[in-house]
Amino acid sequence: MSDDDRQLLARVAERDLDAYRALYERYFRRLFGFVFKLTRRADVVEEAVQETLLVVWRDAHRFDGRGRVSSWIFGIAYRRALKRLASETSRVERERSAAREEIRREPQPGPEGRLHARERAAAVWQALAELSPEQRAVVELTFYEGLSYRAIAEIVGCPVNTVKSRMFYARQRLRDLLPALGVGDASSA
Repeated sequence: MSDDDRQLLARVAERDLDAYRALYERYFRRLFGFVFKLTRRADVVEEAVQETLLVVWRDAHRFDGRGRVSSWIFGIAYRRALKRLASETSRVERERSAAREEIRREPQPGPEGRLHARERAAAVWQALAELSPEQRAVVELTFYEGLSYRAIAEIVGCPVNTVKSRMFYARQRLRDLLPALGVGDASSA
């Protein structure tokens, strides 16, 4: 897919609307999920994703070809999302409020196993909301996007060792938070 992404981006740089639509369709959902998991703010997600895809259209010619197109696009999304978060006030309280609302909207419990899984997922989600955006991004990109530390370093614009450090501290924080939220074995979450 990487070569195909490169070809599409090269065509976007030449203002090929069909190539842009193809990239848009390929990345919109992934970016939406990533930015939502990073920010936990629905009002930030839509704007950050749209801004990201606008930058892809506007600045496709600036892609230097050294990395993967996906890393370049996720890097733009990461920076746009953090910029949006920085401009907002009371971020932590809004995240907590959104988490409580999401838990309330869960369907009525079914079998005990599903209930336990939902409770566990909600606890993990709440614990992730307690991490800094930088730590949350590393966790999300590693576990939900399956990216390597090197790819994550490209996306977030820092050295690989910084990514490793953020992951170390994120895991440490999650290990402290999850038992208090009712998740006994933090390593399996």
